[in-house]
Amino acid sequence: MTRYADIPKPIRSGIVVVDPERGTPQRIIVLQFNPDTLERSVAPQAAGGEGGGGGGDSGGDRNEALRLKGPAQETWKFTAEIDATDQLDVAAPDGIHPQLAVLEMLVQPTTAQLRAASHLSKKGTIEISPIETPLTLFTWGSKRVMPVRLTELSINESAFDVYLNPIRASLSLGFKVLTVSDLPPGHPGAELYLAHLAQKEQLARVARGGSFAALGLGGRGI
Repeated sequence: MTRYADIPKPIRSGIVVVDPERGTPQRIIVLQFNPDTLERSVAPQAAGGEGGGGGGDSGGDRNEALRLKGPAQETWKFTAEIDATDQLDVAAPDGIHPQLAVLEMLVQPTTAQLRAASHLSKKGTIEISPIETPLTLFTWGSKRVMPVRLTELSINESAFDVYLNPIRASLSLGFKVLTVSDLPPGHPGAELYLAHLAQKEQLARVARGGSFAALGLGGRGI
């Protein structure tokens, strides 16, 4: 008879915010519920361009047909749920405001950064560098840990307490995986991407190969 204690506790997906200079974690965001579905898009960076090789107009494009300029552009999209009523043992005087604020701050500069930029502007600084945000990692189990940039955050709040604090929300999140083409050499995120790619290579090596017979090509040369 299977006991509840024997059932493995599910691993949660989440987000890790990392200091880009030191490479140390600043905050860990664990999603309350794992999304039911994931939408992933992987677009190769072809050297010849999207329209290359068509109609024989450019011999150069033919030569580039099998070449890649760099890592594929990968995006992730999913819907996450946050529900304070599912955690009745945890005090939530502000509803889910804190959880929402943590996610929103992934795409917001801090007040200190804005004040510093304003101070430089008042001093007459001609060129002010764009504000750098912390490095963000998205984790989906031990085999998928990748540096990302949050590109989409849509929040649908569907329930509130008597003080109008949101207590239930559905979040649509979109991420772009950051590759070595997006980050400077030696950046912690670049090294983490290479580790993520190496994991894919390792998984590809253990996949079972097919046969020509299964493709109806038995006995034919290629």
